[in-house]
Amino acid sequence: MNPQTGKYIIMIGLGLVALGLVVYFFHDKLHWIGRLPGDIRIQNEHLRFYFPITTMLLLSLLVSLLLHLVRRFL
Repeated sequence: MNPQTGKYIIMIGLGLVALGLVVYFFHDKLHWIGRLPGDIRIQNEHLRFYFPITTMLLLSLLVSLLLHLVRRFL
């Protein structure tokens, strides 16, 4: 391993801590995540199926934009 790998691991860890703090302190304002229009939800007596396709697409877009910005400025 080289020192650059260690820096990436530290940055990822700090990002996870920041994400954890946001979820911990603002969990009551994040209830819309997973309940967006386009998320598939099927429920009946014996079956509960949930596929958050819109939420996954939105999160993928946000992560892609964030990685693009990180690569551009670093």
